[in-house]
Amino acid sequence: MIPVAFQGSSIDGEAYTDVVDSAQHAPSWLDGAVSAWSTYGLVVFAVLMVVGWWRARRVGAEAAVTALAVPVVVVAAYGIDSLLKSAVRESRPCQTLRVVTLEACPVRGDWSFPSNHATIAAAAAVALFFVSRRLGAVAAVAALAMAGSRVWVGVHYPHDVVAGVAVGALLALGAMVLLRRRPESLTRRITATRLRPLLVS
Repeated sequence: MIPVAFQGSSIDGEAYTDVVDSAQHAPSWLDGAVSAWSTYGLVVFAVLMVVGWWRARRVGAEAAVTALAVPVVVVAAYGIDSLLKSAVRESRPCQTLRVVTLEACPVRGDWSFPSNHATIAAAAAVALFFVSRRLGAVAAVAALAMAGSRVWVGVHYPHDVVAGVAVGALLALGAMVLLRRRPESLTRRITATRLRPLLVS
């Protein structure tokens, strides 16, 4: 039995319906592009992580350790975000409001707040800034696009994605700052293991 869920429509339901209505009247090519990004865009962040790691190996072992920490931080952010979802238990807006959405509405029990996609994207963007400012900037723009797309396709309220961005960004910032405090000891430990080839080219 699915527990009673929180209804978030009173927060920004009107803004959500305005966005979804705009999507219904937008050109088909735009809706197609946004839907594709919403569904597959997280792959771009994975590619940016690989690029960051590959470049960092040429800089040095400590830089490579920082780059390798990015996916770990992102996975941790996703885990914490999932716990928040289970605690808040907010119904998806497409379940609560009578709207036609571009993306099929998730099943009941697949909670809405905060947005996993927004959390992952924001965490990746902030963590990548510690690897490369250029990659971080690209990821930041992509993260904002991801957050917006989740509202556009109808699966999240605006406050869901704002919270997701905040959660991902803050967790990544805290984790990467802590990593920066003692990079030498961590680098030595990893270098002494079979993971050494990941640190040096």
